[in-house]
Amino acid sequence: MLFALFLSMYLITVLGNLLIILAVSSDPHLHTPMYFFLSILSLDDICFISTTVPKMLVNLQTHSRAISYAGCLTQMCFYIIFGCMDVMLLTVMAYDRFVAICHPLNYPLIMNPRLCVSLVLLSLVISLLDGQVHVWMALQITGFKELEIPNFFCDPSQILDLSCKDTRTNAIFKYVAATIYGFPTIFGILFSYYKIISSVLRIPSSRGTYKAFSTCGSHLSVVCLFFGTASGVYVGSAVSHSHRGSAVSSVMYTVVTPFLNPFIYSLRNRDLKSVLSRLLKPRSDIRS
Repeated sequence: MLFALFLSMYLITVLGNLLIILAVSSDPHLHTPMYFFLSILSLDDICFISTTVPKMLVNLQTHSRAISYAGCLTQMCFYIIFGCMDVMLLTVMAYDRFVAICHPLNYPLIMNPRLCVSLVLLSLVISLLDGQVHVWMALQITGFKELEIPNFFCDPSQILDLSCKDTRTNAIFKYVAATIYGFPTIFGILFSYYKIISSVLRIPSSRGTYKAFSTCGSHLSVVCLFFGTASGVYVGSAVSHSHRGSAVSSVMYTVVTPFLNPFIYSLRNRDLKSVLSRLLKPRSDIRS
């Protein structure tokens, strides 16, 4: 039952995100910074869910939950990299919406292709550094070659909880990491939407206000879903020792969020929905 459920969710996630990438790359009208970042986010979601779910499916099929020492470190590293990349991309997309709504005349000049590529590369570099820091901390203060992790993957926070006796050190490291990597991104998103809301409320027509907010609705929904589940995993694990609650939050964060992202963006975006409908339309209908 669980195997079929998670397999179907994984396949739908991969297929949905691939369709978004295909739609953006195939239609010239979608060759804009917003859809460029969306295609990168879709690719990252595929990589993010692929770090945990395939191994979980193998474990469910073979009834074995063992993972090697090197495999656990590798999974933890890629989990951190792609998770951090998600956060960085959501921040970049918030900045893109801020420029589009608050500075529409200068939008093509500011969000030029060089800046877009540079922002993606910067996000990747920060994500790689974040992954290396977590692995380095695990190697320095832990020895978890024979530990039982109460989760379906090598969750960094739980590895530190299980392998280090000093719980205060664990809590300090989690809060410091959240402050360094989480606070700037959350502040950037909140500041962008503060400026967006201030600009939109000055639009005289209600139609213009609705159109401006509609361009941000999908992104804001994904931000709330992502940060809500992520905070439940890391902040909750720092103040509570409920392994069941942490495992449920991890499923929401690593499986459900990438699963819902294609639906949120495709159902709330007319341009993307139109391109996807043309791609999925049977050829017989097109010929007729």
